[in-house]
Amino acid sequence: MNKKIGLLGGDLRIIRLAEILAKEKNNIYTYALEKNDFRNDKIIECSNLKEFCSNCNVVVSGIPFSKDGIFVSSPMSDEHIKIEELFEQLKNRILIAGAVNLKNKELAKNNDIELIDLMENEQLTIMNVIPTVEGAIQIAMENTEETIHGSNCLVLGYGRIGKLLCKTLKSLGANVACMARKEKDLAWIRLLGYKDIYLKDLCSSLKNKYNIIFNTVPSILLNEEELQILKQTNQNCIIIELASSPGGIDLKKAEEYNIKVIYAQGLPGKVAPYTAAKYIKETIEKL
Repeated sequence: MNKKIGLLGGDLRIIRLAEILAKEKNNIYTYALEKNDFRNDKIIECSNLKEFCSNCNVVVSGIPFSKDGIFVSSPMSDEHIKIEELFEQLKNRILIAGAVNLKNKELAKNNDIELIDLMENEQLTIMNVIPTVEGAIQIAMENTEETIHGSNCLVLGYGRIGKLLCKTLKSLGANVACMARKEKDLAWIRLLGYKDIYLKDLCSSLKNKYNIIFNTVPSILLNEEELQILKQTNQNCIIIELASSPGGIDLKKAEEYNIKVIYAQGLPGKVAPYTAAKYIKETIEKL
């Protein structure tokens, strides 16, 4: 690539990306990543936002770009970078980030910033399914006292993550049920040997003794009624939340009913940051 590339905020994926790019003799500038100790003289850590922006023509930030729409997500830093301030200094440059909301996309446009949202890239979202599923199963193993083999698992949703999750759980010997709303998806669920659950039948299905429920749907499915059934019939069931905000679980009610919910968003950056960074690099090169 051999460009002046800036890496701003983000999690371990961005740190590993900096290391990969530096090995290819790119000029790498970083900001809001100071909790990591870079040991490569090709990686230059900037002391302030102005210095950082003035040295870069392409800036790569994290996934998600922001959690609140106001500040850049920067878990590897104590800095609080206002998006408005950043955009004012990034005029006429390229910004590559993930899961950017509509308001910030419009703000970037008004500042003549070419914004590329990584989560709108089909290839990257598909490749991110692999570490997400592996991480979800790792979490399940760490938080239950039984093997996945022989356990009763319910997967909510049959999208990218749901498809691979069902397949992987079945290969490990789990009894897999999957809830979907489309007839086409339900047909595939039956064909592949999983128990098919219609959305309208979710409440009655929860009376079964599921050990683990994986949610992949970013829309509330486990509300007060559903959680009350779990409380009455299977309070030891754990729920693993994989969907993006707002998720699929009424967390307040789950806590009230003492049902264990494990919030597991952003797994690629937690369980396989180096692999996730390679996926990002490949995507950026193609873009």
